[in-house]
Amino acid sequence: MKKILSVLILSALPVLALASGNHAGGHHGASGHGHDMSGHAHVSAPVGQPGDPAQVTRTIEIDMLDTMRFTPGEISVNAGETVRFIVKNAGKLPHEMVIGSLEDLKAHAVEMRHNPSMMHDEPNAITLEAGQSGSLVWKFDQSGTVDFACTIPGHMEGGMVGKMLVN
Repeated sequence: MKKILSVLILSALPVLALASGNHAGGHHGASGHGHDMSGHAHVSAPVGQPGDPAQVTRTIEIDMLDTMRFTPGEISVNAGETVRFIVKNAGKLPHEMVIGSLEDLKAHAVEMRHNPSMMHDEPNAITLEAGQSGSLVWKFDQSGTVDFACTIPGHMEGGMVGKMLVN
C-alpha cells in the first residue's frame, strides 16, 4: 500500500507543478501576445507590446494615489507610438500599474487576492512602494482601447483603473 501511495504522490507532483503556473517568484505571462497573464492562449483585445527604449517618441507621467486613482486616468496615444511611462507612487501604500485587457486585469486581480505577495517581473507591469518611481516602455501597435490597473487586492475594485485610447 505504501508503494502505491508513493507512486501516486510522485506521479502527481509534475501535474501540481504545471498547475501552479509561473508564480513561484514572479509573474511571467504574455502581455497582449495572444495570451492572458497566466500564459493561456486566447483572443485578446489590442494591448501592444514591450517597447524599445531607443524608439520612445513620448514620455507620459502617471501618479498612483491612495485614493485608488491614477492621474491621469485616461491617456490618448497613437497607433505605432512607443511611450515611456514614468510612474510615481505618490501614496503611502504599495501600488502597481499593469497594462492589459480589462478581462485579463480582472482575472489577474482575482489571482492577486489568492496570492497577495505575488511579485511582477514582466514588461507590462511595475510595482512600487510608497514614494518610489519607475518606468515602463510600451509600444501601441494597433488602434483600440488599452486598459491599465492596480491589481493589488482591493485597489482595482476601489476604482484604480485607467484607459489608453489608441488612435
